[in-house]
Formats: sequence, C-alpha cells, structure tokens
Amino acid sequence: MLTPFAAMNAIGTVAFGVAGASKGVDADLDYLGVTVLGVVTALGGGITRDLLVGRVPSALTAETDVLLALAGVGFAIALVRAERGSIADSPLLTIPDAIGLAAFTATGAIVGVESGLSPFGVVVCATLTGVGGGALRDLLAQEVPFVLHEDFYATCAIAGGTVFWVLWTVEVAPPWPTAACVAVALGLRLVAMRRGWSLPTVD
Repeated sequence: MLTPFAAMNAIGTVAFGVAGASKGVDADLDYLGVTVLGVVTALGGGITRDLLVGRVPSALTAETDVLLALAGVGFAIALVRAERGSIADSPLLTIPDAIGLAAFTATGAIVGVESGLSPFGVVVCATLTGVGGGALRDLLAQEVPFVLHEDFYATCAIAGGTVFWVLWTVEVAPPWPTAACVAVALGLRLVAMRRGWSLPTVD
C-alpha cells in the first residue's frame, strides 16, 4: 500500500529533479552539472532532514529516490529541448517546483511528528525539507539562496507544516493532515506566483 509519505516523496523528488536540472541548463552547465544540480535539489532537503533527526537518509539506502531524481532530470532536459530555450519562468517549471515544495513540506512534517519533535521542530523539519534542496542548489551555482531574498516561498512551507502539526495534534485521521499541508503550501505558492507576492525587505 502506498503511504502518504511515499506518495509525497515520489512527487517531490521528480518535481525538484525537474526544477534543479532546469537551473543547471540556464547556468549553461554540461550534462554532469545539470544532473548534479537536479539530484541535489531533489534529494538535498530530505538528506539534511534525516540527518537532523538522526536517521540514515533513505536516499542513501534505496535506489528509488535516485531513480526518481534522475527521471526528473531527464524530463527537464526533454522540456528544454522541446521549448528550445530557457523554461525558468515557464509554468512547465514553476508548477512542478510549487508541487515539489508542497510535497516535501508534507514529508518533512511527517518525519517531524514521527520523530517526536516539538511543534517548532516539526515546522523546521517541514520547511527544511521543502526548501533545503533548492538552497543547496543555489549555493552550488554560486548564488545567495533565493529563499533568503526573493519571492514568497519558505513562508508557504512554514504555513503547511504548521497546519499539519495542528491537525495531527488534534488527532485528525490520516491522510487528512498530509492533504491539508499540501493544499495550504501549494495553494499559497500558486497564489503568490500569480499575484507576485514577496516579503518586505529591511530598508
């Protein structure tokens, strides 16, 4: 039986593989560089999360996650070739990225509650899983991680993780906490992209 964690992990891994590889294509990296960025984006957040809670990262013990990440990389390359250019601002990239954010936020929240973390810990775990891979990708591309200075992004993960913890605490039956987490994170992200939301800067 496919668990909520497994379903969200698979969706997030493929989606972030697409997003990371597309970033590599835009940076004019070779095939290896594109693949590295795709795999790091897809797996980096989950690996960091698992190390944080004292677990052996699942990406290092099974082939499935790596294969899903590579599938995302292949899909991104195919998209770029089909579009004959950058897809950085295309829905073909932004929508999978939003889906990946929401899916990984949910997996992080699940791991957080199963590890017995505090409410703060659950939200941190959810947020780190959602944005960690993208932050590592940007560092490899020698950029300041965009979650620190652009867009309404990490906030969506924080909101989704908070909703998950609240529903889990009041003992709402699975998979509804997961579904609500994904709905909130994805919904906020899509609305933010459509309306151009961003957090204010310090002037």
